[in-house]
Amino acid sequence: MSHLERLTQIRAAMRSQGIDAYIIPSSDPHISEYLPERYKCIEWVSGFTGSAGTLVITQDFAGLWTDGRYFVQANEQLAGTGFELVKLKIQGAAEYADWLGETLSEGARVAFDGNLASLLVAQTVKCALLPLNIQVDGHVDLLSAIWNDRPPLPQVDAFLLDESTTGQSTESKLAAVRAILAKSRAESHFISSLDDVAWLLNIRGQDVPCNPVVLSFVYVSTEQAILFIKEGKLSAEAVSQLNAKGVEIADYEDAFNYVKNINTKSILLDPKRTCFAVYDSIPKSVQIIEKINPSTSLKAIKNEVEIAHIRHTMVQDGVAMTKFFKWLEEALGQEELSEMSIADKLAGFRAEQPGFVDVSFNTIAGYLDHGALPHYHATPQSNYTLKQEGLLLVDSGGQYKTGTTDITRVVSLGNITQEEKDDYTMVLKGTIEGSQAIFPMGSKGYQIDAITRRPMWATLRNYGHGTGHGIGFFLNVHEGPHVFNPTNVDVAIEEGMITSIEPGLYREGKHGIRIENLVLATKYDNSIFGDFMHFETLTICYIDTDLVNKELLDQVHIDWLNNYNQWVFDQLSPKLSTAEASWLANKTKAI
Repeated sequence: MSHLERLTQIRAAMRSQGIDAYIIPSSDPHISEYLPERYKCIEWVSGFTGSAGTLVITQDFAGLWTDGRYFVQANEQLAGTGFELVKLKIQGAAEYADWLGETLSEGARVAFDGNLASLLVAQTVKCALLPLNIQVDGHVDLLSAIWNDRPPLPQVDAFLLDESTTGQSTESKLAAVRAILAKSRAESHFISSLDDVAWLLNIRGQDVPCNPVVLSFVYVSTEQAILFIKEGKLSAEAVSQLNAKGVEIADYEDAFNYVKNINTKSILLDPKRTCFAVYDSIPKSVQIIEKINPSTSLKAIKNEVEIAHIRHTMVQDGVAMTKFFKWLEEALGQEELSEMSIADKLAGFRAEQPGFVDVSFNTIAGYLDHGALPHYHATPQSNYTLKQEGLLLVDSGGQYKTGTTDITRVVSLGNITQEEKDDYTMVLKGTIEGSQAIFPMGSKGYQIDAITRRPMWATLRNYGHGTGHGIGFFLNVHEGPHVFNPTNVDVAIEEGMITSIEPGLYREGKHGIRIENLVLATKYDNSIFGDFMHFETLTICYIDTDLVNKELLDQVHIDWLNNYNQWVFDQLSPKLSTAEASWLANKTKAI
């Protein structure tokens, strides 16, 4: 069935049920960013494979609302599908709700599947449309009836992590969550988000590509903790271990029925990370307290055991990256290389490292103008062959049992223009500015975002994505609640938080540049003006100096770059062969 035929069938179902507009979010019952195959609804309906977007279908229009990371990709993938790209002005905003209010007549009916929409999205749509006398129904699934070969839920086994890896027991994590519930005057808590469940119970799985999580829900009350997970995914030993920690096991499918019959005075739900169907199933007699999941804030602050593991993991990942870039330089011009083949090769180098489990996201290997697509993913149709010219952007990461990595580097393949050098240098300057920032305790992510962008703004350059995101410990590569972007997110940077710093610059049709390291927030010093913090750079991989225009850097930036590259050599050279260490010594020479 073509995408046009699927759109036709959806519209027919809408007419038969009296629906004037149908909304399809990019999500699942756990409000995940990366989805199991069963819930890749937007891709199945429209062909768009990006990780962020919303489809809205009426009888005379079908649109995909997405942000600037995906504009070029969406235009290409939506061609001939019956869907049009609608460019979001603000990343993550539900601007389609306002469009529906302007487009639909009074008395119209809008519907969506409450299993796929967060409570926050549902509330936003209702707030925009109900005052206009437009009906909103969050209990309509139009896809299951026409998606005949829909994939089943994954059946891969889950496993528990030892406290020597996590640095904190399940019992102490449950106690910490319960303490926050008591302060919020909530008797109970229902957790849908998979990384929160994984952190709380020290459980991992392989149900979602690139994210070591398992499809599950958790209910926590003062005396009780219940894990809802598909039968058979945990071994008898793991079940026994969880029982000993005060965690009961129930079947995954029983979660919604349990919520419908819940017997508690109050329950805490995270509106961003709980689907509307769960919220709407809770009895009206139960007070719902809408707050961020306590575990989200707790897991953002890494403990000393996790930090030690991550530092070790960064060495392993740096070895893999060094081997990859040495291989790339020597193979270029000697054998045919493509965006897809080098991504596979990089995954192979990581797989050689102890404790490697999977990549942490699909590698972005963007050559020439493909580098200007921030979330580009090569396909057989788009796959460029590499030549001895132009820029190559590689954004990649690994999932290890001792940490998660995310790194972006840009290298020259030859014949670089002055514009490319200048752009590269300004992005590097931004990375350095953010990395060496010293800031008062209590500062927020948008302040670090501005510090990082400052040198680029001074030359009238900018980029459309955020400067950084939190990262999990052998968990999701994108983790909240903290974020470095221009929005006024009221979350302070705290000691122990790990965040990316990744400014970029993208010239559509020409080239893209992004230089990304992970940093750890640590205490810096005290003064009469208060406590200050700074960042420890964690990522260990050389930054290419062949592309640097020194005239655009101040001495403080040159010193940072030289010191960083020397540190990279010192950390990695003992783990490399003589030939590899010699190659890296040349790459890390001071400029």
